[in-house]
Amino acid sequence: MSTASRLAKAGVVVAVRGSVVDVRFEDHLPPIYSVLRAGPDRQIVIEVLAQQDAHHVRGIALTPTQGLARGSPAENTGGPLKAPVGKSVLSRMVDVFGNAIDRKAALSEVEWRSVHRAPPSLMHRSTKSEIFETGIKVIDVLAPLERGGKAGLFGGAGVGKTVLLTEMIHNMIGHNAGISIFCGIGERCREGEELYDAMKDAGVLQNMAMVFGQMNEPPGARFRVGHVALTMAEYYRDDEHRDVLLLVDNIFRFIQAGMEVSGLMGQMPSRLGYQPTMGTELSGFEERIANTDTGAITSIQAVYVPADDFTDPAAVHTFSHLSASIVLSRKRASEGLFPAVDPLQSRSKMATPGVVGERHYSLAQEVRRTLAQYDELKDIIAMLGLEQLSPADRNIVARARRLERFLTQPFFTTEQFTGHKGKLVSLEDALSGCERILRDEFKDFPESALYMIGAIDEARTNSQSELEPAG
Repeated sequence: MSTASRLAKAGVVVAVRGSVVDVRFEDHLPPIYSVLRAGPDRQIVIEVLAQQDAHHVRGIALTPTQGLARGSPAENTGGPLKAPVGKSVLSRMVDVFGNAIDRKAALSEVEWRSVHRAPPSLMHRSTKSEIFETGIKVIDVLAPLERGGKAGLFGGAGVGKTVLLTEMIHNMIGHNAGISIFCGIGERCREGEELYDAMKDAGVLQNMAMVFGQMNEPPGARFRVGHVALTMAEYYRDDEHRDVLLLVDNIFRFIQAGMEVSGLMGQMPSRLGYQPTMGTELSGFEERIANTDTGAITSIQAVYVPADDFTDPAAVHTFSHLSASIVLSRKRASEGLFPAVDPLQSRSKMATPGVVGERHYSLAQEVRRTLAQYDELKDIIAMLGLEQLSPADRNIVARARRLERFLTQPFFTTEQFTGHKGKLVSLEDALSGCERILRDEFKDFPESALYMIGAIDEARTNSQSELEPAG
């Protein structure tokens, strides 16, 4: 008898409480993270999370537990949850178990690897800092992303996190020779379907794999789906030596699934009902995203902020892992300034003279300063009107309002809704536009000429077309 078949001795289910299943084994107790299979067709998958005593283990079901009863046999598979890795996962859409969910044939010619892996050691990590261009003006100028770094898109419900994430995928896959892996954690199936169609139309599906654990799935599956995507990304980084773009929508749902699992396992919650192990779980996930000497995993993560409260423990813990934080503001969204990135709250550790260069750094600082001064003057304008400001302050307001409009941008992914053709703007064009606005080159142009344009020179054609009918 082989070791695997010896380990695969059946236990007996002794209790089922929703997703929590207790199983009794007479002799060999399965280790933590072992996968058990139960049910009539072995279709119920249980992950062992605790050893209760010498004979009992407690696990969380990664599938619905309907039909599971006390006394049912539960077989130990002899290993942890595994993810499919290899070239055949590209252009495919899979679930947490590696089953195809895109109505195509099951995956073939793949290797299966454990989803529980250690992060790369410090010795093997790369120490180079490089900028990762997105083609989105406000991000590239004020909060540049790092190649091999982690960026978070923070915002409440409905401010445009998923739209911004989809636009970044569109821009980057076209210009990025690497692989993209999209991980949907606890989001809607509608978004997955739209993303699949958008990537298919853009012709970039052949360099992309998608893993989904939707919001209707049990908490155990939602909690593990991120680890499955990470395992796929690590294969391309470590074995194929390629750059990987890992997109996660939404990291808050990962924390939320952990909170549900923790509650089901009977752990005492900490602040605001979050699990006591939240910091460890998030660190275990985030630290695996790193660039090594052979390749890099660059990650962009949407982070839902409950009730727009940035002091929520989920947001605070996530902030500490990121090299760039892009904060989306409901106020800017309500003013029609899309992408609704808050330029004063968004930050990046790349925005230093040593990394981005002296010109870019000083320009970004001046843009921030101008927008911050405008923010301070808004109360005075609301009470007394613009006419009561000094000429110098009026100039600051004019510059800031033009900068705000210039930093909006039409997206490729929203063309069908807005009627505006999407624009990809190089960093040089974005910097030169901000510089020319700050030098008052466009002070005689109407503000609307700078709204929803790409490079700054489009403002000239816009203002001419506005004046023509009047003439």
